[in-house]
Amino acid sequence: MRVSIVGGSGYAGGELLRLLLQHPHVNIYQVTSERYRGKPVYTVHPNLRKSTDMKFCSMEDLEDVDLLFTALPHKHLMKNFDTFRDLSERIIDLSADFRLKNPEDYKKWYDIDHPEPELLKEFVYGIVEIHREEIKKTRYVSCAGCNATVTILSLYPILKSSFIDTERPIVAEAKCGSSEGGNKVSEASHHPERSGCVRSYRPTAHRHIAEMIQELGHPVHFSATSIEMVRGILVTSHVFLKEEIKEMDIWKLYRKEYWNEPFIRIVKTKSGIYRYPEPKILAGTNYCDIGFEVDNDRVVIVGAIDNLMKGAAGQGVHAMNVMCGFEETAGLKFTGLHPI
Repeated sequence: MRVSIVGGSGYAGGELLRLLLQHPHVNIYQVTSERYRGKPVYTVHPNLRKSTDMKFCSMEDLEDVDLLFTALPHKHLMKNFDTFRDLSERIIDLSADFRLKNPEDYKKWYDIDHPEPELLKEFVYGIVEIHREEIKKTRYVSCAGCNATVTILSLYPILKSSFIDTERPIVAEAKCGSSEGGNKVSEASHHPERSGCVRSYRPTAHRHIAEMIQELGHPVHFSATSIEMVRGILVTSHVFLKEEIKEMDIWKLYRKEYWNEPFIRIVKTKSGIYRYPEPKILAGTNYCDIGFEVDNDRVVIVGAIDNLMKGAAGQGVHAMNVMCGFEETAGLKFTGLHPI
């Protein structure tokens, strides 16, 4: 299958390249970068040296393909959708441009009047574990935000249950690696400012909250904190229950929902240093690890992912596999490294 990547010089674009180069059913046809047009892709993604001799091209040079990945900055696809629609019947987007179903939410969360509001209903939200059947039938997928992905997957089973007290809030806090901010240089990413930091950069009003509300049907009080880590997100959520329940009840809930999911792992052991999810050992993998602890009428749920994989490129490839009828794990079987 011929696949092209629009916006291949960013971190998520580089991960798409890495995954698709190893995919058994994909031939990467073109990769764009306006800034690096004509240069080998390994000049930007040195880990791909000797894996490919491809060079970046301009968007003006794009030709028709079977599937198009778009990994452009927010607001670019929504303003130029007709151009890309003419190039491929299938599009998987990694930006926020078509994640939200209500156009009014774009005004509230992104301060923009969506130029293609009718198209929002044509895009399927890209978390396969929740929207697998819809993704099988669609032409367009919008991948979820990284913080939204891990928070939604962590909370989805328990919010489907009758256990939670809907009158009490859900509180979630994310510890985020620096790659979440992309490869654009800023004062906040400057090494003396970032090194050693535990910086609360979005204690309220994070844009991904809109996705959490949309997918979970329940408000989430979410905060995000930058820490000294390159890849990974760890989200700790506090959910209040109607009454005290046994830990086994939570086990049953999550096992029933996720037992057959290839990329969800329930992580909770009684000994060792990896008793709960840890982003460090997820680097480069498409797993979402979920653990929990029951405290009377409260459950603390811990979720971890690699933000560039399960929160971006890996999620996109997983969606492509489902959309095209491939094995779901194709190109995504890397198990991670330990120690790292």
